[in-house]
Amino acid sequence: MYPSSLIEETVVRLLRDSECRLPPDVHAALRRALDRETEEMPRSQLMLVLSNVDRAKELSVPMCQDTGLPVFFLRGRCDGRILESIRKGVARATEEIPLRPNTVDPVSRENLGSNLGEGMPPMHLEPADQDHLDLAVLPKGAGSENWSALRMLNPSEGMEGVRRFVIECVVNAGSRPCPPTVVGVGIGGTADMACALAKKALLRRLGSRSGDTVLAELESRLLSEINSLGLGPMGLGGSTTCLDVLMEKAHCHTASLPVAVSLNCWAARRAFARIYPDGRVRFSQGGFD
Repeated sequence: MYPSSLIEETVVRLLRDSECRLPPDVHAALRRALDRETEEMPRSQLMLVLSNVDRAKELSVPMCQDTGLPVFFLRGRCDGRILESIRKGVARATEEIPLRPNTVDPVSRENLGSNLGEGMPPMHLEPADQDHLDLAVLPKGAGSENWSALRMLNPSEGMEGVRRFVIECVVNAGSRPCPPTVVGVGIGGTADMACALAKKALLRRLGSRSGDTVLAELESRLLSEINSLGLGPMGLGGSTTCLDVLMEKAHCHTASLPVAVSLNCWAARRAFARIYPDGRVRFSQGGFD
């Protein structure tokens, strides 16, 4: 359906864009955070972050030494050739950009040097009857990924239980995920689905709100409550601990309420591509409607 070379080239471009250029909405949120801060320490941290972002874009180099694991989301018609082309694109990007080779065997800790290996890179597939293929990549560093959390709540705990769990996760993580963070929350499904939904939430534009009115209100409430904690940029104090809270949901078993939290550091990296059958590719860092 799509030439393998086209998929491969698209993946290299996606990884270069996501690693070297911060999405405009994230950059704007960091600028607003700087304008809000009045104390010297949080302001200095945000100024360093923004200076780093500008230099990365200017030099076309990754904005963080931890270039993460590239987590892919695919929507459309997909086959094994496309998945293999994505893997080839990751290996090429690792060498050409370059990216730090982060993937290791969990038992031997052997590193193949290509960001490949069993189950790598992670790919989430969403079949859809459409004439184009949507690709999204979310490079996820270990500093934030290590503070991912899942809890199987009792349904009686409801949205108040979700709220408490999200706050608990942010407090436990402290400065280690390099705040200000973006907090992705997955609610419902099964345990594994909730974790995938939390990551999918991180693909959304900052400032967007859930189509579910209850979740939309909870997103806004949690953003305010997290920023009132006073952790601030890099955990050194201030009024901006979080840039946004974004939630996704799925129906779940009547006897369960899975909730997963996926934190993203200030380098909330993402990029999107829409590939058409005629070979045209449209790129974005803000997603597609």
